Amino acid sequence: MNLIEVARKFRTKESCEEYLAELRWPNEITCLKCGVIAPKDSFRKFRTHQTTRKRFSKRKQNVVEVIVPARSLYECKGCSYQFSVTTGTVFHDSHLPLEKWFEAVAMILEAKKGMSALQVCRHLGVPEKNYKSIWYLCHRIREATKETGFLTGEVETDETYMTRRKPRKGKPYVQKEGKDVVVGMVDRGGKLRLIPVKDAKMDIIGPVLTEHISPNVKTIYTDDSATYAIYLDRNFGGKHSIINHSRSYAVGTVHIQHIENAFSLLKKGVYGTYHHVSIRHLPRYCNEFSYRFNRRGEQAEMFQETVMGLLKGKPLPYKTLTTSEV
Repeated sequence: MNLIEVARKFRTKESCEEYLAELRWPNEITCLKCGVIAPKDSFRKFRTHQTTRKRFSKRKQNVVEVIVPARSLYECKGCSYQFSVTTGTVFHDSHLPLEKWFEAVAMILEAKKGMSALQVCRHLGVPEKNYKSIWYLCHRIREATKETGFLTGEVETDETYMTRRKPRKGKPYVQKEGKDVVVGMVDRGGKLRLIPVKDAKMDIIGPVLTEHISPNVKTIYTDDSATYAIYLDRNFGGKHSIINHSRSYAVGTVHIQHIENAFSLLKKGVYGTYHHVSIRHLPRYCNEFSYRFNRRGEQAEMFQETVMGLLKGKPLPYKTLTTSEV
């Protein structure tokens, strides 16, 4: 589902809520308090009117009057608990309308090299003074793109360094920092994984390979780095093929060009779109790029899966996002 289709289909809050209800409760509704699972007829659905409420503002240090918009609620006939389709999700208590959320999801999923929060602000018509809200929204969407599962078949793996671009002075070799390493694994014709790690040492990269590559993998292709040669021969004996880049970049089917292409796409997005990415947020950007790469031919399914991830995923508090350790 592309941006035009999303804007046409989800013009109102009601249409967005109906879509979320179908995804969250396709057959039966679960009460969020007593846990009873019953058909939709067992819950009373009603809509409230817009009203005002007084609350204490920490910023202004006084009592202010706020507008409470009209809401569609469900009431459990067993415990009389009232809840909405967004209760307990990242959409709950969001200051942005659901229409803006859906449009932001479509824009981020369509952008092959990513889209900065400031650009999302402009497209959504949100004032740039609210940049932090959009930045927070984008990170919650990226959090919903996290994937799991093993890679099988013919897997290529390599590592790259997400260092800042700077001119080389003196010796042609630039010292690489260990904290910005990204390990990439791609199943030929299948899924991609981009995993940031602290260093390129074998005791750090090795467990990552074991976590994401199936023991029943057919073949693992790498370069001639000793890290892969030692670890893979110990744990994936007889399934490791090496390409020596000092002699050739490909010998028949022995190459790692697919994972190098994925690294090129990641760096074009980071350097060209975002310009700078904090190391502590790098895992979410890697999730975004690999998620979009794995579904590049499934636009409609990708939008639905992402909204489902936002519904069922754990909320990401802003305080947790902005701490030094994420």
